[in-house]
Amino acid sequence: MPPEVRAMAARDKKAVMDILRNTAEFKPVEVDTAEELIDAYLDEGLLSGYYTYVGTVDGKVLGYICYGPTPLTVGTWDVYWIAVSPEAQRQGVGRALLAAAENDIKSQQGRLILIETSGKSNYVKAQNFYSSLDYEMISRIYDFYEPGDDKLTFLKRLG
Repeated sequence: MPPEVRAMAARDKKAVMDILRNTAEFKPVEVDTAEELIDAYLDEGLLSGYYTYVGTVDGKVLGYICYGPTPLTVGTWDVYWIAVSPEAQRQGVGRALLAAAENDIKSQQGRLILIETSGKSNYVKAQNFYSSLDYEMISRIYDFYEPGDDKLTFLKRLG
């Protein structure tokens, strides 16, 4: 059964937080930041500036995405978070989440989507995932997050 994507509801928070905590790449402080964005969305909806959706299969939450318009730009959007349960990776959940976000952004006259990620070797799967979906790595800031941890920025132009 293909993944379904829907707006995140309060009942989904525990499952999403479990996914974040069980994703080895995320540090505890990063999980805390993701939770702040989730709470903002759950409290304020789209007024928060965050669009937060979950990917489900047979009703089980297996991934989530958080994105929003980039302040002070016209048609530029950021994907802040995308995470898929480690046991559900490579089953199309991440692709479904990102495709739904892209369609939503296009419908709102979005022109550019930016995704930032780490340049560390344990992020190669994420880097390859973005590249496989036609995102182009457009920048690398060396030692951005900490010494030895570069920030990579991926871009997709919407047509």
